[in-house]
Amino acid sequence: MANYTAADVKALRDRSGAGMMDCKGALDEADGNVDKALEFLRLKGLKGVTKREGRTTSNGLILARVNGGTGYLIELACETDFVAKTPKFVELADSVADAIAAAGAETLEAALAANLGGKTVSEAINDEAAIMGEKVELRRVASLKDAAVDAYLHRTSKDLPPQVGVLVAYSGSDAETAHDVAVHIAAFSPTVLSREDVDAETVATERRIAEETARNEGKPEAALSKIVEGRVTGFFKENVLLEQDFAKDTKQSVAKVLETAGVTVSAFVRFRVGA
Repeated sequence: MANYTAADVKALRDRSGAGMMDCKGALDEADGNVDKALEFLRLKGLKGVTKREGRTTSNGLILARVNGGTGYLIELACETDFVAKTPKFVELADSVADAIAAAGAETLEAALAANLGGKTVSEAINDEAAIMGEKVELRRVASLKDAAVDAYLHRTSKDLPPQVGVLVAYSGSDAETAHDVAVHIAAFSPTVLSREDVDAETVATERRIAEETARNEGKPEAALSKIVEGRVTGFFKENVLLEQDFAKDTKQSVAKVLETAGVTVSAFVRFRVGA
């Protein structure tokens, strides 16, 4: 007869992030002792590290840290949404984000080497992944600096931690407008700040496709130039932040809203889990 209760199983799941059957098996091995069961899960997980290497991590969360004019955005990834929403995984992500911000890490390599409780971030993640029984990885890190940085995290489901995160680096005193732009970026996912940031090859490709499409549609030769320019402009409006229609007032562009507010955006970054 099992020497533990349903409450013990829940406690172990909360502490470890492991699945129910794994927790029951560990408690069986530990004769109902939750602490020993936790150690059993860790040892079992460490033995399975190599097996987990090839697994896909398509779930996880996005977190941000902002300290004055410096902001950090991270994606901590795992295999399943079950683990992604466990308190243990969220706590790990919080600790990792704090360590990265404290170290001022601006690259993934520097972030993985940052100190976290006497270990590197990489070691701390691997230790917790061993208990959870899933592959967990710090997939990417971004850092922005300016006079100020705004962060916005968006939940795509009430049951999951934030799946989309945005940082906006800016100068100007209207923090509310800067935040509104961060929310806009989360929703409309622009790829660049201004049209000057789109490389010439991409523009040339879009122009060529627009011209070929117009010809195939039988458009008059005299109208081709205007049609092509209109479609290229449409490409810019879809992908360039400053040229997008502002989410809260589609009669104005993002550029116009920022100009009116006296805010200048120097950079932004947007992460979505698994994207």
